[in-house]
Amino acid sequence: MSDRRSPRTQILVFTLFGEYVVPRGGEGSTAGLLALLRPLGVSERAARSTLSRMSQKGWLESRRAGRRSHYRITPRGLRIVRGGETRIFEPRRTDWDGLWHMVVYSVPEGKRRLRSRLRTRLGWLGYGRLAPGTWVCPVDRRQEVEAELDDLGARRYATCFSGMTLHLMSTADIVRRCWDLKGLDRDYRRFLRRYRPAYAEARAAFGRGRPLPPAECFRQRFWLTFDYALFPRRDPNLPQPLLPPEWSGNEAAQVFLGYHALLQPPSELFVGEALTPNLPAGTP
Repeated sequence: MSDRRSPRTQILVFTLFGEYVVPRGGEGSTAGLLALLRPLGVSERAARSTLSRMSQKGWLESRRAGRRSHYRITPRGLRIVRGGETRIFEPRRTDWDGLWHMVVYSVPEGKRRLRSRLRTRLGWLGYGRLAPGTWVCPVDRRQEVEAELDDLGARRYATCFSGMTLHLMSTADIVRRCWDLKGLDRDYRRFLRRYRPAYAEARAAFGRGRPLPPAECFRQRFWLTFDYALFPRRDPNLPQPLLPPEWSGNEAAQVFLGYHALLQPPSELFVGEALTPNLPAGTP
């Protein structure tokens, strides 16, 4: 597969830490991180600049061990990558009890930035905007909402309601008003057109006993995760009864999980060697 994008290096670093570095303790040497970013098309200069900038913003922290430098993810940065990881690998929902869960908030006009951040967090949790200041979800995420409200310092502006039946509007109308499932399905189909053939090709190669090189497995797995990670920010993971008949999200999830599992062992080998390199003393 050919790469066709130039995303911000900062986003790549977050993905790199969430998928590979955090499971290994959350820290990597500068040399190891550079070795992992190189196959992704990131120059050494851009990588060093981004790592330094993310450290200044409090997402990473640096330390030196002799003449070598290391970067560790901070608790603030960990919240970002852990939240994304949870949603990416969240199982698809099947049953629904027919009840809705609601968050109602009223944020003062002078706190527009807080209001915007609250909307983003609610959308990330799978809530949809039913009306101004009123968001609903078919799944009870009250504990997660309360954690986000505390993190934002917005608990006093919001109220949660659980286990409600909504009247005067059909379930289909609620779903249409809250989420753009048509646009989401269109993007899932685009994802499948790109990754379904690549997954089949990789499976065939492994089946013939000619697996892809570990570095290539890492590259493919990284972009697979990077592209699929965009969906949980928009997909509320609605229960099956609320989804349209021709829904591509379930197949996209199957392709992602299968392809990811296929590439994982060799890519982990590559990452392990990169993060524990046998470098001469004095190499930064």
